[in-house]
Amino acid sequence: MPHFILDCTEPILELQKPRDIIEAVFKVACSTDLFGRDDIKVRLNPFKYSLVQDGDADFIHVFGNIMQGRTDAQKANLSREIVSKLKEMFPEVPIISMNIRDFEKSSYCNKTMI
Repeated sequence: MPHFILDCTEPILELQKPRDIIEAVFKVACSTDLFGRDDIKVRLNPFKYSLVQDGDADFIHVFGNIMQGRTDAQKANLSREIVSKLKEMFPEVPIISMNIRDFEKSSYCNKTMI
């Protein structure tokens, strides 16, 4: 059920194949043992236009949306692990960041719950 949505500038896709980026985030998320392998979803949104650092600097930002219940330490570790992997893959990209948002169990719904 966790969703990892990567926003990035289009030139990022010239540095690594999109599938390789998605799979890297997937593998790191799996390695934390916080989620079942069949539950993890990863998506990539390249942006043609952006204004970063008053110019056209490249960036990668990961939005992690996970079900509530993980500790702050677990979420911090997840962020560090994913950002570390992306930094390894993209040493020349000046901005690589991530944040995690919790889904509330009380308001979450998917089609299997109906």
